[in-house]
Amino acid sequence: MNVFERFAAGQAEAFESLFREHQREVYGWIVRITRDPGAAEDLTVEAFWRLYQNRDRLDPKGNCAGWLRRVATNLAIDHLRRAKPAEVLEAEPAGRKEPDCAEQRQTRAAIHSALAGLSPKLRAVVQLILIEDQPYAAVADALGISLSAVKLRMFRATRILRRTLEERGLKP
Repeated sequence: MNVFERFAAGQAEAFESLFREHQREVYGWIVRITRDPGAAEDLTVEAFWRLYQNRDRLDPKGNCAGWLRRVATNLAIDHLRRAKPAEVLEAEPAGRKEPDCAEQRQTRAAIHSALAGLSPKLRAVVQLILIEDQPYAAVADALGISLSAVKLRMFRATRILRRTLEERGLKP
């Protein structure tokens, strides 16, 4: 009997093993979507709390990693819906050594602002595919939607980003 089967059967001590085994992956997945390490820590704990709460309803033969990824994705998207858009700082942090011209900073700020203007569902797809280079199929699985829906969201997000950046005088 594997750890997930023991946990689903009611052995609470197997939970610690599951946490150690999957915590890094769940945290990484959430931080890819939210871009906020602090929120990712909290949401990781929430994902495992939901796993613990739903232990009676789990399929022992199911995929624990897939279940956790889907819960983590939903929590991250909910967090993006609730979060107020962060203000983009014009200046780089003091510790940064490489030179950066004003035009690059303005372009970066415009891109961050355009991304923040997307709906949470579209932003999650863009961040996972364009920024994190995740395969479309993995994103579809994590979001619990079809591959066609992921492609449609990506198309819509790209169109919105292009239009937003053009309105700000940038040619994507």
